[in-house]
Amino acid sequence: MNLTLFDLDGTLIPKDSDHAFGEFAITLGWADPDEFRRRNDAFYADYLEGTLDIDAYVEFATAPWRHRAAEELARAQADFLAQIVEPMVSDKARALVREHQQAGDCVAIVTATNDFVTRPIATLLGVNELIATVLARDAHGRVLGTVAGVPSFREGKITRVQDWLAGRGKTLADFERSTFYSDSTNDLPLLERVSHPVATNPGPALERIARERGWPVLNLFA
Repeated sequence: MNLTLFDLDGTLIPKDSDHAFGEFAITLGWADPDEFRRRNDAFYADYLEGTLDIDAYVEFATAPWRHRAAEELARAQADFLAQIVEPMVSDKARALVREHQQAGDCVAIVTATNDFVTRPIATLLGVNELIATVLARDAHGRVLGTVAGVPSFREGKITRVQDWLAGRGKTLADFERSTFYSDSTNDLPLLERVSHPVATNPGPALERIARERGWPVLNLFA
């Protein structure tokens, strides 16, 4: 069995789902349009620059909704998926995931975006295994605005993948071929760890690195 890992935002979907859910929260009247959008855009710029403080971002991004009732949150998740995410999932992305699944690969999505936003997206894409940043919750299941354990971000993606594999009695070395698809230089640590890195819809910096190192470059959105 081969191992295939997919980043999510910018890789399987063209937008950043965390940032997009913030924009969606504004449309629901859950956040101030001007101030929240300004800070949301600033955090996203930090992410693109590789300087994101993920703990600060999680506290900010969950603030508009973490106090809301479970039923209200479930409706928001469903509406976000139907109105924002599903229309932007390309046939190419679906086909790529399906190709690896049909080949018998062990397939997982590995994303820095939190599990509240991304679990429904992984289900939409037909991927059962999701390695996302886990939100800390209280005894009643309410989100606290902090990260539980190691965030699935930068070097943390390696830690989280290793822990996930260990739970299955595996290591990366047990796979003859391990592939990781990603668009971002934030994912260089994991791209450099697998046997087959694929720069997918890459930004200029990652595309330059991929060309220099002879990594495949794939565009799912063209």
